[in-house]
Amino acid sequence: MILTEALLGEHAVFYAQFDHLVQTVPGVGDLTIIQAQTALIASALATHAQLEEDLLFKALDPHLGEMGPLAVMRMEHQEIESTLEQILNLEDLGEAKQNLLHVVHLAREHFAKEEQVLYPMASKVLGSEQLTMLGEQWAERRSVSVH
Repeated sequence: MILTEALLGEHAVFYAQFDHLVQTVPGVGDLTIIQAQTALIASALATHAQLEEDLLFKALDPHLGEMGPLAVMRMEHQEIESTLEQILNLEDLGEAKQNLLHVVHLAREHFAKEEQVLYPMASKVLGSEQLTMLGEQWAERRSVSVH
């Protein structure tokens, strides 16, 4: 399995969750429900971002350096994570809903950059053999059988 294809598959699952949040969050009248939804998406996004950073970004660092697109990607991961953490500490329902929808927007934009720029760049720089090896590491970390 090629790492970038595995990560794209994860993006597809997130897009479905994002669509659900955009449709349901405005009608939620309970802060604890918003915070529970936030905790769920935060956990999933955190593991996704960690895999990207540990596998893809580390492989690209020697080729792209720590500045440039990887610095932007890491900064956006941190921004998304910190905004999600803030939501869990809010006491205002409206502010929590607004921030959760803002995170959905940030994550969609971030994914678009990865899909349109970073993943194609990784394909050119790393090649299919290295991306396949990294995909096997992704599968091991996700405990997915690739046979």
